[in-house]
Amino acid sequence: MAHHTIKSSYKQLEERLNRFPQGAPPSETLYKILKILFSEKEAQLVAQLPIKPFTVETASKIWKMDRISTQKVLEDLAGRAILLDMDYHGDQKYVLPPPMAGFFEFSIMRTRGDIDQKLLSELYFQYLNVEEDFIKGLFAHGETQAGRVFVHEPVLSNENALHVLDYERASEVIRTAKHRGIGMCYCRHKMEHVGKACDAPMDICMTFNGAAASLIKHGYAREVGISEGLELLQQAYEYNLVQFGENVREQVSFICNCCGCCCEAMIAARKFGMLNPVHTTNFLPKIDEAKCNGCGRCVHTCPVEAMTMVSANNPQRYEKKKAKLHEDICLGCGVCVRACPTKALGLVSRKERVITPVNSTHRVVMMAIERGMLQELIFDNQAFASHRAMAAILSGILKLPPIKQALASKQMKSRYLEALITRFKV
Repeated sequence: MAHHTIKSSYKQLEERLNRFPQGAPPSETLYKILKILFSEKEAQLVAQLPIKPFTVETASKIWKMDRISTQKVLEDLAGRAILLDMDYHGDQKYVLPPPMAGFFEFSIMRTRGDIDQKLLSELYFQYLNVEEDFIKGLFAHGETQAGRVFVHEPVLSNENALHVLDYERASEVIRTAKHRGIGMCYCRHKMEHVGKACDAPMDICMTFNGAAASLIKHGYAREVGISEGLELLQQAYEYNLVQFGENVREQVSFICNCCGCCCEAMIAARKFGMLNPVHTTNFLPKIDEAKCNGCGRCVHTCPVEAMTMVSANNPQRYEKKKAKLHEDICLGCGVCVRACPTKALGLVSRKERVITPVNSTHRVVMMAIERGMLQELIFDNQAFASHRAMAAILSGILKLPPIKQALASKQMKSRYLEALITRFKV
């Protein structure tokens, strides 16, 4: 009976996580992870929380607990980075982030003794790298993804720079953020515990704005100024790390500095590259074959194996190779350009610009539409309660046949939904 009760609590939590577009497919490994991070009672309580940020009063009403007891539970969960506590226009609110980018990562963004981080890392490796259902669900479903790649700024030419918008520059995110936090890289920390870490810098995971403020407050990140943030970005460039961040234009909450061997986003891009699991930059590398000496450095540097070496078809030198780009899987990060010793690589603009959602609300709504989960947002206890016009418009999309729904999704992503999101700020 006790086992059934515990499983039931964690089952409720799993179902709550899967009401969000970035969910967590059920498995025995997932339940083991949740049992480390949540007590049975916490799982039961968190399973009842709304998707939209909520106040202590809201949680108190849902849980049928007095305000003091409710606040104590919420503060304890925030103190362990299960919840984020953030300021929303002067009001203190809490939010349950998705597992990724969210509380999975936060749990090992610093060294801590209250949980078994080695065991947790092994479970994460099993759930994310072996079982794969979670990664496929996170990165290989739908057109709108959680993250996007930032261009490697040092290799931008003067002409390239004219086409790069501010929100496409990691340096601009660092400069304009209200808060900047630096924490331990979840991916490399996890891989360290399973004996697979590389030698890339560990303390280089960047969080920003409200998420950073919460993580800094509870010791999961340290606050840095603009100067140190830019210095760390330069260090990431020197290690040929890819900047992978939240897929939004405004109020970016994180930028990871990713290696191809450890980081989940880059691993997913290699495994599911043709499905476009990661939003690319608006650039592609162009190869000047006359300058390419076939050294292969671009191949070794590319984190997603978009560069390969093929025969140069040189009748005088049969062994001579040249670089070849697979455009369909290229991230457009530009790290290969920096690695090229003969300057045979440069960046050119893609034929069609990549669309980036305005903010997290825009992105989540688009992900929900594409994954057939919009009703979970509309009929959530609190989600979009003050945005009746938006809910009415979006609910109509659910009644469209699939082809019309897909067309509506593209139209809303590019213009209509963006205008609504801008008008009805969350």
